[in-house]
Amino acid sequence: MSSDLNEYTNSEDYEIVRKISTGKHADLFEGVHIPDFTRRILKPAKEVGRDTIEREINILHSLRGGVNILLLYGVIRNGPLEPPSLVLEYVENIDFRRLYPTFSSDDIRYYIKELLKALQFSHSKSIMHRDIRPHNIMIDPTERKLRLLGWDYAEFYVPSSLYSVRVGLGFNRAPELLLNHERYDCGVDMWSLGVLLASMIFRKEPFFHGASNSLQLQRIARVLGTKGLLNVVEKYDIDTTPDGFDDIPHFEKTPLQNLFNEDNEKYASIEAIDLLDKLLRWDHAERITANDAMSHAYFS
Repeated sequence: MSSDLNEYTNSEDYEIVRKISTGKHADLFEGVHIPDFTRRILKPAKEVGRDTIEREINILHSLRGGVNILLLYGVIRNGPLEPPSLVLEYVENIDFRRLYPTFSSDDIRYYIKELLKALQFSHSKSIMHRDIRPHNIMIDPTERKLRLLGWDYAEFYVPSSLYSVRVGLGFNRAPELLLNHERYDCGVDMWSLGVLLASMIFRKEPFFHGASNSLQLQRIARVLGTKGLLNVVEKYDIDTTPDGFDDIPHFEKTPLQNLFNEDNEKYASIEAIDLLDKLLRWDHAERITANDAMSHAYFS
């Protein structure tokens, strides 16, 4: 841990300016550090998120100094019975719903690589983020700055361990989580990165949209084909009966290049399709790693 981290800080030194977002475990606020008038993000934990925020503190300590990872400046603890609050680096973020539609091909390539740098660092520390989605990515386009936040669901990876599948939110969750397969790895983040890239270049957010795990898998199967899903179920001996996954219809794999049309064809490239193909694999063991993705031709 860096020596300039002030582990415990006084809540009276901060003034809340506005709420940035609302979350299950904690809300985000823009705040001001009164002694030097610097802007910060304040993340006070809700009671339901006490254990989660404690884990996030440990994770952020381990990731301190990592490329494009939101910096933890300190922790506010008003008392042993009060959930802690995080004091984080401030980013002049633009909401992704307004920002992403303005991206050029070069912008997409640049920001995906900036996100990949954060994942490469966290995975090198054996830390899975497990909740990669637009809401947890702050981008300041003026400064060309990206920061990855939202480490609420992050966990240290130990090979062959079992992990909770009740992690992450939204429609970027990997198939192994949807299938309730508890023995997974950092590939969950690479899948989510692939879904994010697909949503950007195909101009479809979210890229896969299902109201339940079964319907989400069906949406994925429409693109990747059902055969790959069945292979994963057989390889990892996954019981699909209780959740109705056996009812998913048969779909042939759709070539990704067929998803381009007059609205998004300017983002088409052989390199983008190849990287997507390596990210969006049913089997987490077959997905490209963050390390290998960094040297992919898409970023040349």
